[in-house]
Amino acid sequence: MGRSLLKTRSRQVLKCGEYYWKLSSLRSYSDGGSLKEVLAKKIPQEREKMLGIKCLHGDKKLGVIKVSNVMGGQRGLLLLMCDTSYVDPNKGIFYRGIPLKEVCAKLPRTQKGSKEGTPEGAFFLLTAGKMPNKKQAKAVTTEWQKRGKLPDYCFKLLDSMDKRVHPMAQFCAASAALNPESKFVEAYNKGAKKPKYWEYIYEDSMNLCAFLPTVASVIYCNIFKGGKGNRKLDSSKDWSDNFCNMMGYKDSSFVDLMRLYLILHADHESGNVSAHTTQLVGSALSDPYLSFSAGMCGLAGPLHGLANQEVLVWLDKLVAAIGCEPSDEQILKFINDTLKSGRVVPGYGHAVLRQTDPRFSLQNAFAMKNCKDDPGVKLVTRLWKLIPKVLKELGKVANPYPNVDAHSGVLLQHYGMNEMKYYTVLFGVSRALGVLPQLIWARALGAPIERPKSFTTDFLCKFLSKSKKGTKGKSGKKSSKCGKGRKGKKGKKSRKNRKGKKSKKC
Repeated sequence: MGRSLLKTRSRQVLKCGEYYWKLSSLRSYSDGGSLKEVLAKKIPQEREKMLGIKCLHGDKKLGVIKVSNVMGGQRGLLLLMCDTSYVDPNKGIFYRGIPLKEVCAKLPRTQKGSKEGTPEGAFFLLTAGKMPNKKQAKAVTTEWQKRGKLPDYCFKLLDSMDKRVHPMAQFCAASAALNPESKFVEAYNKGAKKPKYWEYIYEDSMNLCAFLPTVASVIYCNIFKGGKGNRKLDSSKDWSDNFCNMMGYKDSSFVDLMRLYLILHADHESGNVSAHTTQLVGSALSDPYLSFSAGMCGLAGPLHGLANQEVLVWLDKLVAAIGCEPSDEQILKFINDTLKSGRVVPGYGHAVLRQTDPRFSLQNAFAMKNCKDDPGVKLVTRLWKLIPKVLKELGKVANPYPNVDAHSGVLLQHYGMNEMKYYTVLFGVSRALGVLPQLIWARALGAPIERPKSFTTDFLCKFLSKSKKGTKGKSGKKSSKCGKGRKGKKGKKSRKNRKGKKSKKC
């Protein structure tokens, strides 16, 4: 389609600048069909929408880039598009436009006796952009059961690793080592056409999700259980239940906690380290196994995926210092002592949110139903009431409320999972549910390789120097013009100033 024809067609659909809402009202997807069938219907319409936006609005500016933005980790810059989720400062995380609390309430309960929706249903929602019905969510579970047999070479790799190798290092290595299973690599090498890339990325993403519970459970059992544990998937169990079962956890309440945990940690826009790294590596057309592995290397960093461990360490110090049931005064003193020592209170604050993280609230609601008398749960709930008051009084904290990490650790410990080194692996298994749908859509919409321009500090200094001189010149011009229309001596004085002597004062 020629550019002029595309513009004409785009204007027909996108006129009056209301392109998004117009297209949203035109879209009509069947309530039935498998995940892949729903995607196959949706992708052509989304491609047309994106082409129209780029053609008609490609020259529009989204904002201004300041030096402080570049030097501050690009925080807050509108640089990435992500439809799977977004974070509202006051309302929290939305999955495909639905508040997370509502997502958890509406996801189908496919397992008998379960009070929580399934991560499989969340994967359907994040990928297809619509809430699945019970049949569709169950179909993803069945599909992952069929695809979940882990290759023998991956078992051998994990079994050969020294127990001193960190669980996340093993998780990253195993994810990358599954690269020979890639359908995308096979198709690309055979000359697959670009519009078809998404189909092979989809296949790899489905297979990788199916493999992850086995990979993660083998790591857990090898490091913490002396290699003992079940390595076979049970066709009667869903994704979370199989994961827990292979790690040796049978409690149905813990399985429900795992379902909730995996849903809550699945997605968080695309600017965080693990999501953006996955997309960055994927933009080079690396397969999902390599891309996901790269993202998990980022998740392993202490500034990203280790936060709930830091919370538990801080709580242990609090209990050691003032006991299991301290008074409010003792807790407040401990908090203030932490802050005076130059440290932060872990688990509080968020880069975007300005209210209590809904993920914290959802975990607390689970705790109140299942383990409200647990000492750790009681302490975390009390801290929720006390810490924000202290942080507000400082006047320097943008968000004094708890985030998801403030609660997850004590819940895991309540059910006996005390191996803090392993918690980031749980996070990684969950994060696959968000970053892989983003990867599928990146290839479906033909996203290009990411290649921002970098510059040297010398360039920056020269740029700033020129900018400063330009500002001075402008102010001089302005003062000259101010005196130009005046009569008499003042007018003459201003003309003298333009010629030289007193121009600095102008």
